[in-house]
Amino acid sequence: MNRQTFISGRSESRIRKTQRWIERMWMFGLLLAALLLFCINLDSPPLLNGGEQTINQVAGELSTTPLASWQWFYPTFGDKSYVEDPPLLYWLIALAYKTGNDSTLITRLPTALLSALSVPLFYGIGREIFPSRQNALFSSFIYLTVLPVVQYGRLAIADSAVLCFVMLMMVCLLRSRRDLRWSLTAGIGFALICLTQGIGLGLLMLAIGLIFIAWDTPRLLRSGYWWLGWILGIIPGLVWYTLPWIEGQAFLTANLIQESLQPFWHSVKIPRTLTGYYDYLLEFLKFSVPWLLFASYGLGLAWTHRNWGWAKFVLVWTGVYGGAVCLIGSPLSAYSLPIYPALALAGGAQLAAVWNSPRSQSYPRLWVLGLSLMSLGAIAATVYFLLEASGSLLPVVSSSLALTFAIAAILVARRDLQFIFILFWGMYVSLLLLMTSPHWIVS
Repeated sequence: MNRQTFISGRSESRIRKTQRWIERMWMFGLLLAALLLFCINLDSPPLLNGGEQTINQVAGELSTTPLASWQWFYPTFGDKSYVEDPPLLYWLIALAYKTGNDSTLITRLPTALLSALSVPLFYGIGREIFPSRQNALFSSFIYLTVLPVVQYGRLAIADSAVLCFVMLMMVCLLRSRRDLRWSLTAGIGFALICLTQGIGLGLLMLAIGLIFIAWDTPRLLRSGYWWLGWILGIIPGLVWYTLPWIEGQAFLTANLIQESLQPFWHSVKIPRTLTGYYDYLLEFLKFSVPWLLFASYGLGLAWTHRNWGWAKFVLVWTGVYGGAVCLIGSPLSAYSLPIYPALALAGGAQLAAVWNSPRSQSYPRLWVLGLSLMSLGAIAATVYFLLEASGSLLPVVSSSLALTFAIAAILVARRDLQFIFILFWGMYVSLLLLMTSPHWIVS
């Protein structure tokens, strides 16, 4: 007797297990690629004057004190309380000093590891908002090969470490739309942001998340369990900020909050000129090559499909944070790095749309022109480096970029989708070559 075979629950379970295995493999692969890019050659050049050396001294003092000391809650710089930044980064570096020597490599290693971890977390954001894995992968490859993210992610500064916690908060916020328990982890992510960069950035990211939820899933704002998860997650940060009041040292909290909000206050007090904004714009364009070329079209795509969840998320993040960056006045300031994940999502959406479009559809001429100009600029940089920096890897790096942009421009003109992979691979190799040189801290 013949029996017809139907898809059973067991086969569906196998499909789900296969999908989970594939997701884990992609996340593991992205993590390995990020670890190589963020951690190679960390000990060269030496720690930068100012930020890194100050963090090195504060963390060094912490590493010599008992863990139960009050100094671990509120680090000191010499004989005075250090209230420039919250203490989480100092804690991590001080613990690293207890397990290894006080060296440039050990000082930068915690932030480099956190920056590398932000890449698979960012992939998780893409999987939450995009219906296709392809969009999430394209966005993750863009995020991994953005120069400011890689460059600052290798430095021992709070600006880079906080990106990991921003990704954690956002991916958990998105998951809480279908499972309220994830709001607890989102609240923890918010607390970690406040303990790393300050309450100013934490409130800004929280505002982005709440505006998106109000637009996309407003029912969550009426859920007591959702808010309870946030409140429980925020407790660690809340305790640290309120503990000085209990101990009779309220000046610490006042100074910390003032330092955290100082960039916004200064942006109001200091008038910005058109020349200043023009210089900032040039810097932003220079350090966003080549992905801003595609992210700009991705923002247009998001506006066209603004009824979709991913488009709402990208528009809210880019609009709110972009406005804050303009208010602060410097696209490469401490508060500017979290704008790049939003642009990476927009660029990934645009590249995925191109990949799935009919092969006969032409690409924007601006892409060919932009990539060609980038190639010419990289060639000019190669000539300059050969004359002024002979013996270094900089001519090799600029030559790699020139070749990448030239091939990509030709493929775009021919409507060949392989230009996407050429850009991803070429940018990754070029950045890897740059990071192996002592000149990776560029200006």
